[in-house]
Amino acid sequence: MYMLRIKIRKLGGLICFLFVVLAIQAQQYTVTGGSGTPYLLENQGNRIWVYLVYGMDNVEVSYTSSSPSHQWYRYKQKALDREPVPCEQNGSTSVIRNIEEGTGYYVEDPASGLNGWYVWIIDYSRYAFNVESITVKGDCNGFWLEGSPAVPVMYYYTPSGSRMTVKREFEVSYQTLEWSEDNKLFSPKNVQRTLSEGPYSALINNNEAPLPLCDTEVTLSGDQFAKHFGVEKSITSDTYQAIAVELHVDTTFIMDNAENMTAGEGEYLSAPATVTFRAYANDPVVALYSWKIYRSDVENGAANPLLEDRSDETDFTFTEKGEYTAVATVSNATGECEAVSNSIEIKIAESDLQIPNAFSPGTTPGINDEFRVAYKSLVTFKCWIFNRWGVQMYHSTNPAEGWDGKKGGKYVAPGVYFYVIEAVGSDGIKYNKKGSINILRPKKIDDEIIEQ
Repeated sequence: MYMLRIKIRKLGGLICFLFVVLAIQAQQYTVTGGSGTPYLLENQGNRIWVYLVYGMDNVEVSYTSSSPSHQWYRYKQKALDREPVPCEQNGSTSVIRNIEEGTGYYVEDPASGLNGWYVWIIDYSRYAFNVESITVKGDCNGFWLEGSPAVPVMYYYTPSGSRMTVKREFEVSYQTLEWSEDNKLFSPKNVQRTLSEGPYSALINNNEAPLPLCDTEVTLSGDQFAKHFGVEKSITSDTYQAIAVELHVDTTFIMDNAENMTAGEGEYLSAPATVTFRAYANDPVVALYSWKIYRSDVENGAANPLLEDRSDETDFTFTEKGEYTAVATVSNATGECEAVSNSIEIKIAESDLQIPNAFSPGTTPGINDEFRVAYKSLVTFKCWIFNRWGVQMYHSTNPAEGWDGKKGGKYVAPGVYFYVIEAVGSDGIKYNKKGSINILRPKKIDDEIIEQ
């Protein structure tokens, strides 16, 4: 095992050494001339360095080695189909001139045989970005550019004869709208995206960059080589009429949240529960809003909605036990592009009503000092309390309210009183409750108590 580790280390060291040697050999080529500094593209897999120059004036390629003489060759498609090239030798460095654009060059070094690396020359000035017009086309899923004239293709041949295309990068900039969940609104946003497969016909969708959600001009700039040589050009389209739509929704619940209301199980709400549903979209591209609310726990509930409202905001009061779904839909003016929200699920709990049999007003503040029912999902409620002679002491239609044991601002006397409660639950259950309730309170301050 120890010897194996030594061999692996030696092999790794040898590989690293070879990479260093190749890198050193590759760096022995130098390209100069043209306008500005040549742009280097490296293709290590094919051992070729592609140089872009701007114009062929005074373009030269030099090579330096320990050998005093070098033999240069050039090829058009394959390195094997080569032809010799004259060079000017100056010590260990040789230079070739009269370089041809779209041609590969390499050296056969007497000291080491083939250099192992190749050089390809491209005159970028012949392929510069000179577009005269662009048009923006789009659908619901993205947009793309069309322009003229076409951008010429730059390519080179590897030593083995494979034709390779030089990838050009263009910048596209435009404006869209960005949604803020915190502020519940859309705000303008500038977008810039790089097109790495040519400027035309490449679909720009939400996977690469946000879609235009508002009318916008689109500016195309490029490419990276033009930027390097200081000849970058830009062109701006006419205003693109946005058609893509984006939708966001939220809800506001309006319901009793009293201490004596028993919570539903899990996500269940106590009826009556009024919910405000709001839809937010990229106006004015969006021209149509629609809300649909239906029972999701019954057959064909979606086909028989409880509410269809063509507005961006709607209220609905849920009074029956069950499960409900609310969905918003928006579309542009032509109906071509549509967005549907995620389903909003609403669950209404079954009803419940529990009545206490005693309370002690004015003795233990905050602890059993009011007559309150414990309830859930009561859609109607009426409560009366009488003394033993039938005189009404208290009346309420809100189960969240409680009786503090007072009438006319003074505590009633301790003793037995009688209640009558009528209520209807979200599940249709009707409650008709009658019974007695004891007021437990000592007569400490006579003038605060209504004697009976």
